[in-house]
Amino acid sequence: MNPADEILDIVDENDEVVGRATRGEATARGLRHRCVFIEARDAEGRVFVHRRTATKTLFPSHYDMFVGGVVGAGESYDEAALREAEEELGVSGLPRPEPLFAFLYEDGGHSWWSHVYQVRCELPVDPQKEEIDWHGFLTDEEVAERIDVWAWTPDGLEGYRRLRDVRDVRERSADSPPPGSPGAAT
Repeated sequence: MNPADEILDIVDENDEVVGRATRGEATARGLRHRCVFIEARDAEGRVFVHRRTATKTLFPSHYDMFVGGVVGAGESYDEAALREAEEELGVSGLPRPEPLFAFLYEDGGHSWWSHVYQVRCELPVDPQKEEIDWHGFLTDEEVAERIDVWAWTPDGLEGYRRLRDVRDVRERSADSPPPGSPGAAT
């Protein structure tokens, strides 16, 4: 099936379904739909990074630190996360991706609810050739060094920044002593 013919749920600002449309129509008309972003890490903890093919409708030849895509009509975010991760990485038998947070992406006529996940992929990857023309596993430091150098997908970049902020808050919370313990603020 042509990806433009895939049927998507169209949603409102509260992520409630208000209709259905083809992917092509949703893209052309800027209709808000649902997407999943999955951060895939290898056994060493490195992030799967890839460059999209030049034939992609949105953000051709841009880099992304997430695999993922649209959520089909009637499909749950969790189902889409596993499906998209396995399809784009070219593997089967991945553990179910762990949900982290959601955000509404809106920019330049594009709008989608984005659920961000993480998954460990210890299997050899064989990414989809029609979607990915380069890939590698990079350390967090290597990704950070390339953020201002490479052309990244804008939605992926926003997801990356939000994920980094969420992890920073969690790390600070983990480093804080519990209330009432020695060293805790009173």
